[in-house]
Amino acid sequence: MTDKIDKGPAATPPAGPGASGTPYEAIKAIPVRHYGRWISAVAVAVLLAWLVYAFSQGKIIWGTVGDKLFDPSVLTGLGNTVIISVASMALGLVLGILFAVMRLSNNPVTSFVSWLYIWFFRGTPVYVQLLVWFSLPLIFQYINLGPIYKNETVDVMTPFMVALLGLGLNEGAYMAEIVRAGIQSVDEGQSEASHALGMTRTQTMRRVVLPQAMRVIIPPTGNEFINMLKTSSLVSAVQYTELLRASSNIGTTAGAVIEMYFVASIWYLALTSVFSVGQYYLERRYARGSLRSLPPTPFQRLKANLNMFRRTEVAK
Repeated sequence: MTDKIDKGPAATPPAGPGASGTPYEAIKAIPVRHYGRWISAVAVAVLLAWLVYAFSQGKIIWGTVGDKLFDPSVLTGLGNTVIISVASMALGLVLGILFAVMRLSNNPVTSFVSWLYIWFFRGTPVYVQLLVWFSLPLIFQYINLGPIYKNETVDVMTPFMVALLGLGLNEGAYMAEIVRAGIQSVDEGQSEASHALGMTRTQTMRRVVLPQAMRVIIPPTGNEFINMLKTSSLVSAVQYTELLRASSNIGTTAGAVIEMYFVASIWYLALTSVFSVGQYYLERRYARGSLRSLPPTPFQRLKANLNMFRRTEVAK
């Protein structure tokens, strides 16, 4: 005798286009409303409009700003600003690499000298350092390097040389710490593997460690250069005719002091904007080996935002 097992009612397939003939209802996506964004945007726009209105009502001759923006003296000062910034940054980068390697050396003398250099130039204001170099002829009448070079200090310490030494030596101390952090970010196994292949310490540093450390070194170095463009305005105190000094001279002569400060500010903003774009793409290049996918560029983000806005309009 066979037992019969009651399996219950047969399972009924869900209703669908094939069962009832009625198609599924399309899902209508409703975008989330972000009212806080709109409120904050309106508040910022109102504050910005108020700021623009306040300056428009001040006693500022805006026509002078436009007329003097491309004045030959201003453009000469602009070129000098770029030259002294690039030259000082190059000197600071070379010194930074040198003193970073010295700081990490097992030699106690070179390590201590590197620490002393970084301690002194990071601990004193760059403005004071510029004034010390400018006043050097008061201490030494001649610069005597024996049979190599000898000349009066006042002839050697020109405004450009004073600005270069003041900015470059100060920047070298900061770059030394940046480079040191970049070198220490590379795994020690890379150096051990290089030594196992027969490379010397110098070859390992030049061919293996520094290329990998660039990913860490580049971002703060770009920030330091942007800061150098603005710090270069301090060299006007040592008679070097850069952008701020050239603008100030015109402002004093023409009786348009504040207008020329606006001219200088516009050019500083232009310089920092151009070099910031270059810094962004340089960082993007060196990030290729560490990220699975590179972050979108500003143009790609703008395109994505526009596409999202269009999709929102279509959904409505």
